Amino acid sequence: MACPFCEIVAGRLDASVVAQTEHVLAFLDLRQAVPGHVLVIPKAHVEDIYAIDAGLAGEVMQLGVRVAHALRETFHPPGLNLWQSNGKAGGQEVPHFHLHVQPRRVADGLLRIYGGAVPEPARRAELDDMAQRIRRLIPSDDGVSTPPRSP
Repeated sequence: MACPFCEIVAGRLDASVVAQTEHVLAFLDLRQAVPGHVLVIPKAHVEDIYAIDAGLAGEVMQLGVRVAHALRETFHPPGLNLWQSNGKAGGQEVPHFHLHVQPRRVADGLLRIYGGAVPEPARRAELDDMAQRIRRLIPSDDGVSTPPRSP
């Protein structure tokens, strides 16, 4: 089956476009979870966050910020979510990188993070250990891993 977002970019599927740049397209989600729910996608097919390069990711985010400002002026919501999912376990339904930009209202029923219960804070030692393990594998802009931060 063809990628529906690539079909939109190619003009073979209809979409209500709100903005675009040379490499990025923003359009209203067909399923409006909340009024003004916009998807921002790269025009080139990129499956997920693991496949998108930093420059294109930056362009997607830049258009997402512009869309967020327009949504604030159009809908006057008291809140806004940026939401991006990867893989089936992460809730990604279309295998084409996309950023959801959603105006939010209190009790709009869209999303309850953590099932409504806030987790207890983790112990500092656990957090520091996780941070150290992650930090070792984050490449810097020049491709070299980021050096550990001194406590």
